[in-house]
Amino acid sequence: MEKGTLVEFRLQGDQPEKGRPRRLAVVDRLEGKKHLIVVDERGQSHTLHPRQITYTIAREAYQSKEISGFWQSIQPYLDPSSLEVAWELLVEDGEAVEPATMAMLLFSDTSPSLCYAAYYLLSEDKLYFKQKGDRYEPRPVAQVNELKHQATIEAQRVQEWQGFLSRLQQALTGESIEWQVSDRPRLEALERFALLGEEATHRTPALETLSALGKPETAQAAFQLLVDLRLWSPHENLFLRRSQIPTQFAQRVLEMAHSRIASPPPDPDRDRLDLTQLKVYTIDDESTREIDDGVSVEFLPDGRHRLWVHIADPTRWVMPGDDLDLEARRRSTTVYLPTGMIPMFPSELATGPMSLNQGQVCTALSFGVILDEMGAIEEYEIHPSLIKPTYRLTYEDVDEMLELQVEAEPEIEAISIWAKRRNAWRQSQGAISIRMPESSIKVRDDEITIDVLDDSLSRNLVAEMMILTGEVAGRYGEEHHLPLPFRGQPQPELPPEEELMQLPAGPVRYCAIRRCMPRSEVSLTPARHASLGLNTYTQVTSPIRRYADLLAHFQIKAHLRGAPLPFSPEEAQELIQSVSNTAYESTLVERQTNRYWGLEYLRRHADVVWQVLMLRWLREHENLGLVLIEDLGLEMAMRFNRSVEVGDRLEIKVSYVDPRQDIIQFTEVTGSMAQTA
Repeated sequence: MEKGTLVEFRLQGDQPEKGRPRRLAVVDRLEGKKHLIVVDERGQSHTLHPRQITYTIAREAYQSKEISGFWQSIQPYLDPSSLEVAWELLVEDGEAVEPATMAMLLFSDTSPSLCYAAYYLLSEDKLYFKQKGDRYEPRPVAQVNELKHQATIEAQRVQEWQGFLSRLQQALTGESIEWQVSDRPRLEALERFALLGEEATHRTPALETLSALGKPETAQAAFQLLVDLRLWSPHENLFLRRSQIPTQFAQRVLEMAHSRIASPPPDPDRDRLDLTQLKVYTIDDESTREIDDGVSVEFLPDGRHRLWVHIADPTRWVMPGDDLDLEARRRSTTVYLPTGMIPMFPSELATGPMSLNQGQVCTALSFGVILDEMGAIEEYEIHPSLIKPTYRLTYEDVDEMLELQVEAEPEIEAISIWAKRRNAWRQSQGAISIRMPESSIKVRDDEITIDVLDDSLSRNLVAEMMILTGEVAGRYGEEHHLPLPFRGQPQPELPPEEELMQLPAGPVRYCAIRRCMPRSEVSLTPARHASLGLNTYTQVTSPIRRYADLLAHFQIKAHLRGAPLPFSPEEAQELIQSVSNTAYESTLVERQTNRYWGLEYLRRHADVVWQVLMLRWLREHENLGLVLIEDLGLEMAMRFNRSVEVGDRLEIKVSYVDPRQDIIQFTEVTGSMAQTA
């Protein structure tokens, strides 16, 4: 190759990327038999093998200082759109062309510089022509159309990506932005990655987003980004998000709820027992909105008392197999979290006509019971009924009434007396009472409150009446061979009495008993419930909040009116299994969420000295025990660095806590070393 020849070349490692600046140089001399020494526009020399020469500009000799001018001279001709016209002329014949032919076609000139311009356009083009040796062949029409379509999609993707990044930056600076539909998949990928980390599917969009923002490609960084974008709360409930628990109702379910409220369906129980003359008390926490039980007492002419427990009757508004019923099955239970509840039924229905609201005539399933002097069931009856709740009371209200012995409300005193007798009777039947402190954690406007629920007369009254109702429902189901969700509990193997008596009375002893208690079981077969001291029992007192209770209502009410049972034994068994599994998941989420907020409360009160009670050893050889923070009703693991005994009381402070990672460490105030858990 002659000295002064202008060539285009590539260096080792160069990639033929679209839009990459071309390398031009002038041949200076031969180097050996094959290699050339060339000089580029900056005067830098390069040793090239002939294979590195990609194009030769045929003209008289050039000098390296002319390269810049050469570039400038061809710039007006480097319009990629001009190739489309040439392609339209050539595609029909499908004839391949050389750069010189293309130069004539495009520019009506075959000068060396314009031939190079034609070559440049062809080699840059990825749409209309494909290279075959030294020639370029027009692509078929269908292929060009497909490439144009792909290019359009890619351009749209790039535009959406740039727009997404722009909105991210705006949101991170605190601007109010409106997310686009195209943003949703990327945000959902971030959410999945924040929830599941390396186990998340389709992580790539999340990793791309984090990388583009210069953030670590970790689940923690994804979580923090969602918080910074104000899409998630710093206390986002990841337990709930990881679960299958739905938090919103489908539109069709809401529409059916509104329809049932506006136009109630025909009541299948037209001959309801009218009990509106009874004084009915509903007793709940002040925050309760789904009111599903009330109590009464009827003073009979013969001097006996008939206790009435009225249970809300959602089956008045729901039919087996309709959208409301199927949604309730899917949810299985109302989920109670410190931040609020997730209802089983739409709230307008659950807190409206389904609930036993004060002063309104309500449909109910009423259980009338006469107890003998010992507290055993002497007579019982069950009726679909009409009631009119007289008073809505809190537990505190009832405790005050019992303490003051309010003469105007002798019914409350009578029910309380029967509740005590009932409890004593169950104890005589082998009931096992475990009175561990229970805490109620509430979060409102980011303020956490923890209340220890008192083991009060009012709570015992309500509990005994609900247990009584469960025994009545169980008896009715057993006597009439109804497929109901009977709940039983195997007899526990408790420590010997003398061993228990050696433990301090109260939480320590109850904790030892609790460890021995087997889980309750649900089946279609009546079974003894050991801790309740009952030979048969089925839950029916929360049909607005538990699907198993609703199932029992469907079956019992159908039998009472002589109608076919809605669910066969096989269907009932399948439903029980399904809702039990879902309810267990909900219980797990409730526990995890309460644990999180309990740790967050302790984090915010790290300077408080807490008195704790050593309940039992978890791993004695590791000095790991379970302690009860008595003022909060919270049980925590704690590692000791000194000898302690079960039942000891200690004073501790939080030394480290990370609620998100479920880690807490304590320091004993009187000790010199940290105790960890």
